Amino acid sequence: MKLPAGVAAQPAASRGRLHREPDSGPRGPRDVFQRDRDRIIHSVAFRRLRHKTQVFVAPDGDHFRVRLTHSIEVAQIGRTMARALGLNEDLTEALCLAHDLGHPPFGHAGEDALNAALADASGFDHNAHTLRILTRLETPYPDFDGLNLSWEALEGLAKHNGPIASPTWAMVNANAEWDLELATWPSLEAQVSAIADDIAYDNHDIDDGLRSGLLDLDELIELPLVRRHWDAIAKRHPGISLDKQQRALVRDMIGTMVGDVLDETARRVADAGAQTFDAIRAARRPLAGFSDALAAEERELKRFLYARLYDSPQLQGIRREAERIVTNLANTYRDDASRLPPPWQHGEAINQLRTIGDFIAGMTDRYAISRHEELVGPVNLPADRF
Repeated sequence: MKLPAGVAAQPAASRGRLHREPDSGPRGPRDVFQRDRDRIIHSVAFRRLRHKTQVFVAPDGDHFRVRLTHSIEVAQIGRTMARALGLNEDLTEALCLAHDLGHPPFGHAGEDALNAALADASGFDHNAHTLRILTRLETPYPDFDGLNLSWEALEGLAKHNGPIASPTWAMVNANAEWDLELATWPSLEAQVSAIADDIAYDNHDIDDGLRSGLLDLDELIELPLVRRHWDAIAKRHPGISLDKQQRALVRDMIGTMVGDVLDETARRVADAGAQTFDAIRAARRPLAGFSDALAAEERELKRFLYARLYDSPQLQGIRREAERIVTNLANTYRDDASRLPPPWQHGEAINQLRTIGDFIAGMTDRYAISRHEELVGPVNLPADRF
């Protein structure tokens, strides 16, 4: 299943970092991609993911996923696939860990509200904001802003979902500083990280949805993909408890999806005749992904999750309140920028609006709630948020 060795990202062949870093001070035995991963893990933005929404807003339950646990689970799946394919595990892991850094509080609800509130400043996009965090907003180093990640890490994060035909302003700014070749497909490591994200949230949202009671098990197992696994588990382990069968379902679904991606990716790379790292981009199409058959079943699963979980009446009410919180905060800071902490106050109008976006996007769910209660008024989130 190993791919040709030349298609993997090689640390020694990296295009390096935008800002030259003298080899002074203790560094340890780490290559460029290992340092990328470690810089992400030690960043403030990564720590904040602990209190940012995955599906459930500011969840009270200890067992539900948040952005941090989701990112760790994506990294585990991504690294497993990278190892099996012979890709660079450290670059893959770095991309998986960082892919959600740009999300504002309350997940996609918060992003939609922030994008609308800042429409006259060209809006907000979480993927581009990830690049903004990594190149400007994180400032742990004395000689430059940002984490100064490798070109391959920044390119993979910019394009992990494929080429970008119409970049938003934050992506344009990042790309102007260092050309990330936005029109091409990224490395296989980036493509694998994107598929790992799909596999993780498909299956872990099933787990959380069943745990919360928002998903109906009988409806879920009507999906052919789920039914095959459910029946196979019952046959292998007759008489096990419902809880154990549900947890086995999630494990087996992940295993099936991972195996399918490995086989399909090997097939596509062979068909493309790709032997080198640059040949992956020259293919002009994704070379990592699901087979056609599993892709169709995975889309059916996603439609089910949107209808029964993400767009459920219980979560829609919470989503509307989350949007109200973000909108009110944006309007409050727009009306009076002096309410922002001093480092976030700027004079030029467009920069001030975008800085307001930066400030709000950095908030955790609970910090946004507390700021709203302090500056605007009470929030109406239900006490039981699953």
